Amino acid sequence: MTRALNVQWHSLAFSGFIFHEIFDNPLADETPQSRLKQIGMMSVLYIMHQGHQPLTLSNIVENTGLTRTGVTETIDPLVERGLLTERFVKNSMGRGKARQFEIAPELLEKIRALQGGKYPK
Repeated sequence: MTRALNVQWHSLAFSGFIFHEIFDNPLADETPQSRLKQIGMMSVLYIMHQGHQPLTLSNIVENTGLTRTGVTETIDPLVERGLLTERFVKNSMGRGKARQFEIAPELLEKIRALQGGKYPK
């Protein structure tokens, strides 16, 4: 299969897997609207990830136009679900701390396994 088809297959697998993980495993007191926001956010984060952009709160705010609070409200359940990992790094000015996220490596491995491991890392 050509590389372009592999990339399309990976994107479809990612979307389907995220949808399944979020809708089939609701968190306590979570609304359907919250789950839809999480699916949308994961799509944005995946595109940013593919573009090698750091997944920091500031970058996500800039890309989505949401407030920091809006981003945090959508990101926190994704971290709780284990779909994202979080770590603290120095902010862009080098003085304070900034939250940086990464799509959980286990999630990407599960998607690769669905594809028979043929998608390049």
